[in-house]
Amino acid sequence: MAYQKTYEEINEKIKRGEAVVVTAEEVIDIVAQEGMEKAAREIDVVTTGTFGPMCSSGVFLNFGHSKPRIKMQKVWLNGVEAYSGIAAVDAYLGAAQLPENDPENKVYPGRFSYGGGHVIHDLLAGKDIRLEATAYGTDCYPNKKVDTIIRLEDLNEAILFNPRNAYQNYSCAVNLSERTLYTYMGILKPQLGNASYSTSGQLSPLLNDPYYRTIGVGTRIFLGGGIGYVAWNGTQHHPNVLRGENGVPKVGAGTLAVIGDLKQMDPNWLVGLSYIGYGATMAVGIGIPIPILDEEILYYAAVKDEDIYCPIVDYSEQYPYGKDMDLGFASFKELKNGKITINGKGVITTPQSSIFRARKIAGMLKKWIQTGSFELSRPVAPLPSADADIEFKSIPERSPNGNNK
Repeated sequence: MAYQKTYEEINEKIKRGEAVVVTAEEVIDIVAQEGMEKAAREIDVVTTGTFGPMCSSGVFLNFGHSKPRIKMQKVWLNGVEAYSGIAAVDAYLGAAQLPENDPENKVYPGRFSYGGGHVIHDLLAGKDIRLEATAYGTDCYPNKKVDTIIRLEDLNEAILFNPRNAYQNYSCAVNLSERTLYTYMGILKPQLGNASYSTSGQLSPLLNDPYYRTIGVGTRIFLGGGIGYVAWNGTQHHPNVLRGENGVPKVGAGTLAVIGDLKQMDPNWLVGLSYIGYGATMAVGIGIPIPILDEEILYYAAVKDEDIYCPIVDYSEQYPYGKDMDLGFASFKELKNGKITINGKGVITTPQSSIFRARKIAGMLKKWIQTGSFELSRPVAPLPSADADIEFKSIPERSPNGNNK
């Protein structure tokens, strides 16, 4: 019978300070030197990490009641509107939200110098934030306006809740047109002037657990410099995709919804970003521990950049308009080396995510586990996997009366 471990056994070793913990990069050499079976017996946990733009992020805020009380109808934080249709003094601020006075792309390309992600970073950094709120007034909530300064410490709760993070693989974006494109994948130069990608490859959490055997609802993770949890599968979670022989998806697949207490996070790991010509977003740091329960889990966790492929996608016609096109695939070894070949042309690669910070996250999580300050949690429910009956859907093309166009 193959050698197996349990979460309980690994956590006991963590408590005693005896757990063997390595990063997703370190494990590759160990497996090559010692073999899969021996390494699986010795290694208890493999840590992963990623740090990059993740638009589908935001924070639930509870401001507490004013005197007299108010039922907030509209809320702005440093001029950025938060959604307040939840309860009297609750709001959700999205990382991609813009101030109402932002010129956007009226002067193209727009600068998008400040948005929801920047507000979240400023809150976390302890800065003063202007809170404005208006209301229509009720008998129980008579106040109609609030205009004050708040800080993170003034809030009852600030709960980071990101509906779609840590994408399991993603496209490599290129531009076949004659003009410069401004996208969420950064600036794409004309005529294959560059190729933009955004994932940490062999360090990326879901690429090291392609079938979600250890990552599920309730998994404890590194989130924004603090401790968070996987709350659910993320939006657009789509595991039924083309996969390589090693099980790794060759296109965008699984995603995670994650949650954590903003007050115990670190502004170094939640950073507001401005994408010229596109909008505002936020870079999020996520690290997930993978318990080595058996050899199969270790096999997946020892995946190498040269065995991870992503599709090359044209963002002038193919992506925005759904045009059929096949530009092939690129390995992350090629992407990280700085140049790939497309249609016989050498193309410089431009990363949107930070490999340096991904390594640092995996290393920090490794240290937390080694020192006993972070134990593993068994998922209370699995994520929908590749055998789940999931279909990725788009907006239906129906007229307003319900008939098909």
